[in-house]
Amino acid sequence: MPTVFFAFRDAPERRAALRAPQALDRYRLFGLDEVAARGAPVRHNLERGAPQLWARTASRALNIFLRLTGGYGGDFASVLSSLRTANDADVVFATTDTVGIPLILLKRFGLLRTPLVYAAIGLPERLVQLRTRAMHRLYTASFRRAGTIVAYAASEANWLRRWLGQGGPPVLFLPFGVDVQSFSPALSCRGDVDVVSVGADPRRDFELLVVVASRHPELRFGIVAAEDHARTLKMLPANVTLESDLSLEQVRDRLAAARVVALPVRRNSYSGATTVLLQAMAMAKPVVVSRTDAIAQGYGLEDGVNCRLVEPGDAEAFERALLETLADSQGLGSRARELVEREFSWKRYTDALWEILSVTWKPDPS
Repeated sequence: MPTVFFAFRDAPERRAALRAPQALDRYRLFGLDEVAARGAPVRHNLERGAPQLWARTASRALNIFLRLTGGYGGDFASVLSSLRTANDADVVFATTDTVGIPLILLKRFGLLRTPLVYAAIGLPERLVQLRTRAMHRLYTASFRRAGTIVAYAASEANWLRRWLGQGGPPVLFLPFGVDVQSFSPALSCRGDVDVVSVGADPRRDFELLVVVASRHPELRFGIVAAEDHARTLKMLPANVTLESDLSLEQVRDRLAAARVVALPVRRNSYSGATTVLLQAMAMAKPVVVSRTDAIAQGYGLEDGVNCRLVEPGDAEAFERALLETLADSQGLGSRARELVEREFSWKRYTDALWEILSVTWKPDPS
């Protein structure tokens, strides 16, 4: 069995999940538990507390250098602090770009020797910020050192294949998944909220939903947003409730009590509210969601069959789809649950991840 090193973005909620073996939001660990359950030893970059002073100092210097020379950096501190452990592993899984970019640059210069599986989550938006030809060459050469690159959006995988060109590593579309037992129709309850919207991603278009809510004071809306995003939502109509910093158990309760889940998202290549979308669908909730590139392909979504799809930024179309779904969901929720159970369970995701890690660790000799 290979030893797998997981590189995580350092965040309080992820450290909390690591401390709570039975926590609902262990999905933030991207399959660490399931890899360990197969008998593979697992390590990660958050095993210690804060990174050491030398690593923090080096991280600041490297990020300043990259910024001044037209590049893009990340969390070098936690990566450098755990580099010896990563090099002792058989395969490294960089779960986000925040740690993935430092790892891929270290691999380019021979400091990371272990085969690397890189999960891209919004990588194109970062790469287009490279400002010089030298940086373009550096990052292209660096990403060609990856063992495998995976993306949770087919559109992002396609973009990265074009960007890397011939001679690049495999770039695979890996659909995300949801725990269909923890998010189940059995948990649904009758609540007094007509529409619920949840999300921490900065691409969420809560402002669009507020516009819709202001036109329909007869409906009750609930928004659960990250604290930073919540601060930008001012002068809310009386029929809109705003909450932030809820536990995932509380978020699940809000979804369970909703008649319809609304997920407006601004146009982009990587975010389609995918995690909340799958959670709501697993609970057999009718969902109205923006048709961003991230979910337009690969997730089996069909407008009017298992969800309602609306072009990003179109408030009138979103309002129309929302009102139609509130009036008659036409079995959207039950068909959504069937799709998720069949194609997007957490087991299906972790099985596919294990296959990718195994092949990257020990490539097929043929």
